[in-house]
Amino acid sequence: MSTERVNPPDLSPPAGFSHAVVATGTRMVFLAGQTALDGDGEVVGDTLPEQFSRALANLLTALRAAGGTPADLARVTVYATDVAAYRTHARELGRRWRELAGRDYPAMAVVEVVRLWDERALVELDGCALLP
Repeated sequence: MSTERVNPPDLSPPAGFSHAVVATGTRMVFLAGQTALDGDGEVVGDTLPEQFSRALANLLTALRAAGGTPADLARVTVYATDVAAYRTHARELGRRWRELAGRDYPAMAVVEVVRLWDERALVELDGCALLP
């Protein structure tokens, strides 16, 4: 498998994401939306950065169980109940991403939603990974 991150010079420089990811010779893994649920199904963390870390850790746990690594992520969508708060915490969220997933950024989008399935959840992440 080969993965190439494409960031055309005609687009603004990406920070914390790639504009496109090209993969060849792969298996696809679709990752369900993950919030900050613990093993008992309870949302943990009171702040957006705390919940983001747990949601990302949960997403990566599912990915590893399917045989993948963070570098295999091709696409992640972040659903946030408050995009303004997401922007305010962007540096902290980026630091937490790098600690858990490294610097091989997937194509990403952040979408504001009215609420998530779990009423206490502030953020949810889903994604697609490409494995050899």
